[in-house]
Amino acid sequence: MPFAQSDGARIYWRLDGRPDRPPLVMVSSLGSDHCMWNPVLAGLEREFHVLRIDKRGHGASEVPDGDYSLAQLGRDVLACADAAGWKRFNYAGLSIGGMIGMWLAQNAPRRLERLVLSNTAAQVVPGTFDERIRLVLDKGMGAVAEGVLGRFFTPAYAARRTIHYSTVRSTLLAIDPRGYAGCCAAIRDMDIAGGLRRIKTPTLVISGRFDPSTPAERGREIAAAIPGAGHLELPTAHFGHSERPRRWLDAVVPFLNGTPAA
Repeated sequence: MPFAQSDGARIYWRLDGRPDRPPLVMVSSLGSDHCMWNPVLAGLEREFHVLRIDKRGHGASEVPDGDYSLAQLGRDVLACADAAGWKRFNYAGLSIGGMIGMWLAQNAPRRLERLVLSNTAAQVVPGTFDERIRLVLDKGMGAVAEGVLGRFFTPAYAARRTIHYSTVRSTLLAIDPRGYAGCCAAIRDMDIAGGLRRIKTPTLVISGRFDPSTPAERGREIAAAIPGAGHLELPTAHFGHSERPRRWLDAVVPFLNGTPAA
């Protein structure tokens, strides 16, 4: 099982696809692991050598105590890319994964080829995550699970109870509350909004029209701030790649390949 050592923690990563394809690093949302990307993996691994990462505190990665920082999570990504032997790579992140992507574009721009920021935000309302941190540390993941799932998916998708929905739910419930709280702190304390205008990496921003976690307005703000960034709005909640995988892929694959979308 591949691990990278970074800032005192073992970080899990895995590769899929052909090594002769362009490298693509993917980081999932708060409360999910690398399997979050399953609905679009087959479409991506035909075009890219895909490296998926479990953030510290999530999945198969270690769970250090205390608050995490966005810089720490960004360095974890670089450690995994280094372990894979990648000097430069494309990057796609959703939610906190997108926040990490914005940090990388500001602090390690020479490592990035192209950047996909899906269902994310560059800043949050003060105090948003303090209560959630207290709740999960006191009562466990079950105390927030249904509310989180209600933000991940629209009611219509959730009612279908797909295999993917069940996988996401079981993964969320299995996360160590310390790891979830640590990443909540990284979101709470991030400071990336002011640096968006300095990003020179070609960027595509994707938003969900019915996303209560990172509303489409936040995505439009990011796209407006990053010079030359494109923006796509899908009729989804937070997990746009899950509810509209073909539409998500139809935008992301051509963008990452540097070709016009259909």
